[in-house]
Amino acid sequence: MNAPMSSLKSRRGTTRRGARAIRWGAFALTLAGAVGGAGCKSPPVTDPQMSGAPSVTASAAGPGTVATAPAPAPSASASGSEPGPTPAPPALAGHDFGDEARILYRVAACAGDAPIPEYLDQKTVEEHCTALSGKVKTFRESYMKKAMSFFGAHVPKDLPKPVVYPFAGGDLVSALMAYPDAPEVTTISLELSGDPRRIKTLGQKALSASLSQLRTELNELLAVGNFSQSETLKHTQRGDIPGELGFFLVGLAIHDLEPVHMRYFRIEPDGALRYLDTEDIAAEERKAGERRKDTWFPPDFSEAFANVEITFRARGAGPGAPERVHRHMAMNLGDDGLAKSPGFLKHLEQKGKISAVTKAASYLMWSVGFKTIRDYLLGNMTFMVSDSTGIPPTYAKPAGFEHETYGSFIGTRIPADQSQTKVMRDLWRKQPKRDLAFRFGYLDSASKPHLLITSKVGFVGTP
Repeated sequence: MNAPMSSLKSRRGTTRRGARAIRWGAFALTLAGAVGGAGCKSPPVTDPQMSGAPSVTASAAGPGTVATAPAPAPSASASGSEPGPTPAPPALAGHDFGDEARILYRVAACAGDAPIPEYLDQKTVEEHCTALSGKVKTFRESYMKKAMSFFGAHVPKDLPKPVVYPFAGGDLVSALMAYPDAPEVTTISLELSGDPRRIKTLGQKALSASLSQLRTELNELLAVGNFSQSETLKHTQRGDIPGELGFFLVGLAIHDLEPVHMRYFRIEPDGALRYLDTEDIAAEERKAGERRKDTWFPPDFSEAFANVEITFRARGAGPGAPERVHRHMAMNLGDDGLAKSPGFLKHLEQKGKISAVTKAASYLMWSVGFKTIRDYLLGNMTFMVSDSTGIPPTYAKPAGFEHETYGSFIGTRIPADQSQTKVMRDLWRKQPKRDLAFRFGYLDSASKPHLLITSKVGFVGTP
């Protein structure tokens, strides 16, 4: 380690008071007005959260046209007269599936007070929500309180705003536990987000089967191990209620957040986001399906529904409240997969400095075959929360990072690089014993919980 942990703790104490505070709320307000554009056919849209990137919106002039924002209405002080009516916000680029998101939020995530749509079987939904509410209540009371208390004490408040979670599966809920005020969260995994449209056409039998499948898939994340096994995640790619999307909406509900807009997008070669309209989606559905990994189930929906953007706000806050954004990107994070998608890395790099989280990542970031994503993280993150599947000192220390260990780690429960296992075992052994009251991802070979904080040497954050 480049600095003793006692020194790190000291820097996180008295010296933090001089650190610059970042106003998250103002950032979220900026986000709310920045994510949209106008028109139907959406050109490449530059992510408004990217550090230093120009803001590009959709334009009626056609693809590739950069539209300037409309001039604000004159104020009374500027014109000497009463201000006119507030202009309507510009239409979002791409097709907005916000209606489907709200239906799934009510029916699948069992949140909000909207009535159950009349075309869906009321008893089936009520039975699902009774069963799911018990799981959510137990998760909040027995797990979430402990986890958020820990993160509140150990995660600085003035970290970089964008949060990136590689190997996330459908686990938005953990990202929001570690970084509850983050205005932007990007989750990345092999799984496609899913087609939300079928919820409007489900009969009782299909609805019951789909909701039962969703509860089964959620059980691992919320009740068994605080992560989803790969075999379970495969099944989220099939069914009338999209499993990945269901996970995200349940994650929002657990944190008392609600969806506002939902759009799908593809990533252009230059890293810009192209939001898909109905014509784009129809064209994609005419193509043959793609199998992203030989051992993975091919999804029963098209690639148009791979990547999703959900804007969200505090539940019940109402129109005009600050909105935040979650994006899920379906991506093979192996070096061979990323070589086929150069725009993905460009998109991430344009975010600038980030905060990161990962867990239950099958120790892939220890592997030589995942160098690209590991190098991206080491080159751009300031702070990371992980279990032992994070980045070991072998790679992190030369890149200018130090570690702080919690819980116990003596070995892995699944096959992993033995030389890196020894490095991680020595890391825990050499540091002071710090208790951990909750599980975060994998247990070690002795069935003990553990957690790893990785931070840039010299970073001084405000507690």
